Amino acid sequence: MAFVTPRAEPAAPRLRAEGRAFAQIARMHPELTAFRRDLHAHPELGFEEVYTAGRVREALRACGVDEIHEGIGRTGVVGVIRGRSTASGRMLGLRADMDALPMQEQNEFGWCSAKSGLMHGCGHDGHTAMLVGAARYLAETRHFDGTAVLIFQPGEEGHAGARVMIEDGLFERFPVNAVYAMHNWPAMPVGTVGINRGAMMAAADRITIDITGKGGHGAHAYQTVDPVLVSAHIITAAQSIVSRNVRPIDAAVISLCAMQAGDVDAFSVIPGSARLVGTVRTFNLRVQNQVEHRLKELCTSVAAAFGATASVKYERIYPATINTAPEAMFAADVAESLVGAHNVDRHLEPSMGAEDFSFMLQHKAGAYLRIGQDVRDGAYLHNPRYDFNDEILPLGAALHASLIEQGMPLAGTSGAAQENAATAAN
Repeated sequence: MAFVTPRAEPAAPRLRAEGRAFAQIARMHPELTAFRRDLHAHPELGFEEVYTAGRVREALRACGVDEIHEGIGRTGVVGVIRGRSTASGRMLGLRADMDALPMQEQNEFGWCSAKSGLMHGCGHDGHTAMLVGAARYLAETRHFDGTAVLIFQPGEEGHAGARVMIEDGLFERFPVNAVYAMHNWPAMPVGTVGINRGAMMAAADRITIDITGKGGHGAHAYQTVDPVLVSAHIITAAQSIVSRNVRPIDAAVISLCAMQAGDVDAFSVIPGSARLVGTVRTFNLRVQNQVEHRLKELCTSVAAAFGATASVKYERIYPATINTAPEAMFAADVAESLVGAHNVDRHLEPSMGAEDFSFMLQHKAGAYLRIGQDVRDGAYLHNPRYDFNDEILPLGAALHASLIEQGMPLAGTSGAAQENAATAAN
C-alpha cells in the first residue's frame, strides 16, 4: 500500500546490505523516497508538526499497525506493533524526530521547502521516513516476540520534545525495556554505522552574562566604568577555565558567541551595560558542575576588579547523550549483521553537538547511533544546501526493524546480536 504517489521515480539505490529486512524494505524505496520528499517540502517547527504528524498517522494506518496514539507531547505520535508472539513480555522503543529548522533553504530541486524561512536542514524528514519504513515491514512480517513501540517525536531542535513526551507519560504508557534512535551523519560514508559504549553527544548549556557598569562620554572614559572593557576581559578569562581548571583528559567547550552593548551609531557613548551570550558543552556531570561554578566565580570577580558587577544565568538545556554499554554493543552487532563488521565503527568519536534523545536515555537503557550518508556539495547538517540522502532510507529502516527482530527474537532464532540482547535484558 503506497504512502504517497511519487513525484518522480527515484533511481534504484546503489546501497546493498544483508538480511531479509533490508531486501523487503528496499522494494519500498520509491514510496519511502516520495514520502520523505513530501515531508521535506512541508517543514514545520517544533510542536507545530501538524502536517507531519498527520502524514505519519496516515502512513501507520496504511501499514496496519495495531495502535496509533496521537497528541503525546503535544504533536507526538506513537505506533504500537505486536509480534507473532508477546510471550517474552519484552517491549522495545524506536524513536525518530520530526521537526525542521528556522532557516532559508537554498536548494532548487523539486521537493525543496515550500515555506519561506523553514527547512529540513538536519534530516529529520529522513529519520521519520526510515521509521515509517520499519513500521510497514514490522507490521507485515511480525517476526518477533514482544511489542515494538515507534516514537515519532516533535521539537528536537531546541524545544526538548523528548522531555515533553516523557512528562506527558510516554514511558508510563509504553514501558519499554530499551529505546534506540539514529541520526544521519554526512561525515560518514553511505553504508556505514557508528556508535560507542558511552557518550555520543555533549550536554548543551546556555549562558547569559549581564555586566553593569557606568556609562558616559567616550572622551571622558575615566568617569565611567566601561562594561565593554569588562566584557573583553571576561571573554578572554573564560577560556582559561578549560585550559587551566578542567583536567586535560576531560572535555569541555566554552563559547561566548554574541555580545550586545551600546549603539553602533553612538560612537562616542560608553554604554552602561553589556550582555554576553554563549554555550557550554561537556560530557561529564562533574565537569559541567565545575565549569558552571568557575564561570560564575570568574565573571563576578573580573567585573568587581573593574568596579562593575556581573551576573551569570546558567541554563542546562540538554543533558549529555550517554549510551548504555550492553545496548550499544547489541546495536553494533545488529548493524554488523546488515553491513558487515568493516562498516561498523564501535568506537565512534563523540560529538560536541547535543541531542534531546538524552532525556530518554536518562530514563531508559538504550543507544543512539549514527548512519552514514556522505556529505553532498559540501553541505553538512544545518547548512542551507543540505538534503537528506534518500539512498540510505532502506538501510536505516532495516536497521530499525532489525533492532526489533533481533532484540525480541522468536523462539528458535540465534546469533551474536540475540546473545547481546539477552545480556542487555538481564
